[in-house]
Amino acid sequence: MKMSPGAKGRMRATERAVYRYYNDMGKNKGNCTWGPGLLAHKGICSEDELKQKVSTKSVNLEFERRVAEAERIVRRKTKVALNQAQFDALCSLTYNAGIKATRDTYDFVNQGDFSGAAANISKMIKVEIHEGGRKKYVIAPGLITRRAEESAPFRVASPATTAGE
Repeated sequence: MKMSPGAKGRMRATERAVYRYYNDMGKNKGNCTWGPGLLAHKGICSEDELKQKVSTKSVNLEFERRVAEAERIVRRKTKVALNQAQFDALCSLTYNAGIKATRDTYDFVNQGDFSGAAANISKMIKVEIHEGGRKKYVIAPGLITRRAEESAPFRVASPATTAGE
């Protein structure tokens, strides 16, 4: 399976392109990010990074590369049948949260516990930020709607095809 063009387009619209490096939770908060929500590294950007611009071509190429990487991870990590909406949702989640953060969700999915997967996705709305030398977790308002959309296909389970095929 591959991510559907519609889901990929919606994700691209959600991950608005910023053609420079920025801190994803605002000034001196969050993680250093660039382009369409691409993590450069954990922690805030340096002053030099904040001055760094990125090209449209770089943003588009890296977005496509990371979507393809998310698709490979979903195909490799899922052992049960998924429909297209479920596959798309896991690609979006994996792209945004990464493989480590999605481990529990894949466990629920592979156990056939789609409602457990939906509940787990829905609670993934906090992000780690570093402030004043301390690490803390805060709710990222933009993740609330995104996680609702990603969890929705698992609230009504209708397996149609195997992700590994």
